[in-house]
Amino acid sequence: MKRILFFGECMLEESGRGKSFGGDTLNTAVYLSRLLGGADISVGYATAMGMDNDSDYLLSQWQTEGLDTSLVRRIPDKLPGRYRIYTNANGERRFEYWRDDSAARYYFDVDPTPMEQALANKRWDYLYLSGISLAILADEHKHRLLALVRAFRQQGGRLIFDNNYRPQLWHSSDVRYWYSQIMHQADLALLTDEDETAIYGEQQLAQIMERCLAHRIPELVIKRGGSKALVLDKGGIHEIPAERVEDVVDTSAAGDAFAAGFLSLWLQDAPGSQAAEAGHRLAARVIQHHGAIIEADHMQDLTQPLIAES
Repeated sequence: MKRILFFGECMLEESGRGKSFGGDTLNTAVYLSRLLGGADISVGYATAMGMDNDSDYLLSQWQTEGLDTSLVRRIPDKLPGRYRIYTNANGERRFEYWRDDSAARYYFDVDPTPMEQALANKRWDYLYLSGISLAILADEHKHRLLALVRAFRQQGGRLIFDNNYRPQLWHSSDVRYWYSQIMHQADLALLTDEDETAIYGEQQLAQIMERCLAHRIPELVIKRGGSKALVLDKGGIHEIPAERVEDVVDTSAAGDAFAAGFLSLWLQDAPGSQAAEAGHRLAARVIQHHGAIIEADHMQDLTQPLIAES
């Protein structure tokens, strides 16, 4: 059995549709778990939560989705973060956050953490991090995470990194320094061109690829919204068209869904071009519904075809 562990933050989502939740790495973990169905791959999630009813609710929901939550820390005096989402007529979204003191920021307040112990014992094969996974941590905890990644890879583990960038989370840290450090450890990078531009200034695709090659990243995906995704792997460079969507309702988690679709086949050793097609399929489905995590019924037909194609 292959085992992939996600680390990051999940927050409660406030909207008129009732209680929900979301967070970039958690979104990808949930969608991946759904897509894999009966595949022999375990999906886990590591974060910190409080001891309150909302934290209990989140944990129960993740477990219902099939996630291994054994590495989640519970911190008595902390609470999960919250966000409110607004969308315009084109489905583009705007967020308000209440997360400055969320429990996830304190995951590394103990030594060792459950995740450090599990990775040291080789319980997981893949670790998935995003730019937000880094951004929520204090700098000394970023160093702990980076040391953990290095030790994990020295033991044969593989790192997957999504460059998801939220500038408001980086006001006191050097984002370029930390991204460079983590990219140098990545075995697969899932990049969004808009985030690359926001971090490094106006960028051409060739410049993004050059920077990744300098880090010796073996496999690379550049997501470009509704345009063609670029995939670089041992088979060469491929451009994979996105699926056309006429009625865009909510673009929340589009990139997270693409990552899940991609990983659902990539983890089963499918070519990167085929995995990217699966990523586009799921992203196209997700943006036709409200919320970061859509109802499972809305994507049920995608599960078995994805497995069959692998």
